[in-house]
Amino acid sequence: MADARLGFVPRTVVFDADSTLVGIEGIDWLAALRPPDVAARIARLTDEAMAGTLPLERVYGERLAAVAPTADELDRLGAAYVAATAPGACDSVAALQRAGVRVLIVSGGLRVPLLALASHVGIVAEDVHGVDVFHGADGSYAGFDTASPLAQQRGKAALVASLEISHGVARPIVVVGDGSTDVVIRTAGVADAFIAFTGFVTRESVVRVADFTSDSFERVLALLLPRP
Repeated sequence: MADARLGFVPRTVVFDADSTLVGIEGIDWLAALRPPDVAARIARLTDEAMAGTLPLERVYGERLAAVAPTADELDRLGAAYVAATAPGACDSVAALQRAGVRVLIVSGGLRVPLLALASHVGIVAEDVHGVDVFHGADGSYAGFDTASPLAQQRGKAALVASLEISHGVARPIVVVGDGSTDVVIRTAGVADAFIAFTGFVTRESVVRVADFTSDSFERVLALLLPRP
């Protein structure tokens, strides 16, 4: 892992959400509304998936089925995201945008709460990519978009690659995140650099393959927009 400057100014920055832009894991927050044994099992599965020891597609549907979040609970999670936003995240997003950098959220999290977070940090809805969840007329859980690439281990790389073709996402691309699904964007050659964010959690398997590490958004911004 290098400890030098990035060496270029990115045209696109892709942020993960959980444990990066915010200090919580959304699925774990939802699971905490359930009995303790459910919450503990979900937290273990999340940690294994983010560390890369268990493919995300092996646990994604299982976690959601166990938690079965209602529409109201997703709205509450959105408010929790806003309250748990990382220090400096809003200012960093604004500084990047002023510099002409396009800022995206690409997350395996659920789209409705991610939209609340995006509005708070200043990212437009079209640049927010998460997994859709379906509900019945009474707000009860009715499944999720099983075709979403973001529910798969290598899905973020596939999605970002598709955005280059269909949504004008331009390189150089830098990814900032904490998990194994973020690393894949870089190792697949879709991104030009990966910054492991360690402000909330440090995953050694992720840090080991990162181009840079940062425990704060102040440091992230210094890497992305270095001063002369």
